[in-house]
Amino acid sequence: QVQLVESGGGLVQAGGSLRLSCAASERAFTMGWFRRPPGKEREFVAAITRAATNKHYADSVKGRFTISRDNAKNTVYLRMDDLKPEDTAVYFCAATADYTTPAVASVAYKYWGQGTQVTVST
Repeated sequence: QVQLVESGGGLVQAGGSLRLSCAASERAFTMGWFRRPPGKEREFVAAITRAATNKHYADSVKGRFTISRDNAKNTVYLRMDDLKPEDTAVYFCAATADYTTPAVASVAYKYWGQGTQVTVST
């Protein structure tokens, strides 16, 4: 059982930056970030493989968000730049049990964090 704890959310003005962190209780395979905007379904944001050799981003965040991981710390990060009001959401960290590719579908992820709120003001 992999436990995940997110941190780093908060309130930021449009154009600003935030870095989310997700500490895992043990080294995981592919890890990802998802978000659930107000009144909408949860959506994929970014994923990274275990050795960080492959990454994948949603089109809506490509070029603005960067996913990375530090396996020595069992931590995955999401650097978010040029934030927009439409990025406002609860952000969730997730980990797969055995995926070696940057999975996009939420069903591929077995473990989930509790979520952290990101609010981008105009």
